[in-house]
Amino acid sequence: MLYIGGSGRSGSTLLESLLGEMPGVVVLGEVAHLWERGVRLDELCACGEHFSACPFWSEVGELAFGGWSHVDLDRVTFLKDAVDRQRRMLRTARRRAAPEVHDLAQEYAALFVSIYRAAREISGARVVIDSSKVAPTALALSHHDELDLRVLHIVRDSRGVAFSWSKHVARPETGGTEDMPRLTGRQSTQLWLSHNLALSAVAHRGVPLARIRYEDLLHDVSGTIDAVWRRLDLPPPAVLPMLDEHTVELHPTHSVAGNPMRFRTGTTRLQPDTEWREAMGTRERRIVTAMSLPLLKYYGYV
Repeated sequence: MLYIGGSGRSGSTLLESLLGEMPGVVVLGEVAHLWERGVRLDELCACGEHFSACPFWSEVGELAFGGWSHVDLDRVTFLKDAVDRQRRMLRTARRRAAPEVHDLAQEYAALFVSIYRAAREISGARVVIDSSKVAPTALALSHHDELDLRVLHIVRDSRGVAFSWSKHVARPETGGTEDMPRLTGRQSTQLWLSHNLALSAVAHRGVPLARIRYEDLLHDVSGTIDAVWRRLDLPPPAVLPMLDEHTVELHPTHSVAGNPMRFRTGTTRLQPDTEWREAMGTRERRIVTAMSLPLLKYYGYV
């Protein structure tokens, strides 16, 4: 199972959409939010159907749990609070976690594993992708004894991330009546730092982890994906059916929760979003750069 990690607005949804075009791959979206946005709120699947009406997710729920109505959402909420929060990472990131922590994490992870197995059986895929992004979820998953977990960390220049968070982005799930959350440069950079740094704890748990940069992905899509597929020793072939070097035909997926980009289909030109270089305010840019400078240097941005 491949877990896509990173900070919000770093290109994880685009990466997931691209990987979903490869043979033998099924993408599920942000499974960590499935319980609330899918099962409880019945929001839209990327296929355009509400979660409860989506044939794929209905079949997954039936195979995994005998139907979504059999999932105890209150128990899921309890387990999430116990092991899938950033404040719990000091306990879940230990190589030898306390037995009670391990047991709770394994119980929580078993819910995800049931979904992964069902999705794999229904789709016939060899690789299941969860793009939940955050480190606490990956750490909880790492406690499951039977899950073959690999993590793909995607990082983007913090200034591009901050500029993206400042934009108005409508949520298709609400019919365009609500926007995605907006953050200031300080707020987005705090998240960028904490989310990216926290993912190193996953490697500490012994989980294979590879990192790519959003900018490198858009510069050389096929080469970047092929290289990281090899680094993570995932089942070949890593063949992305591109129309040309920077154009791909995106087909509908069943990605649940996440960036509105998951609804995009059709011929898509792949080019980096560099609007921030010209449009970002000087003061905001200086604040974000100063806050994230050490990590920007580490990732090769400055």
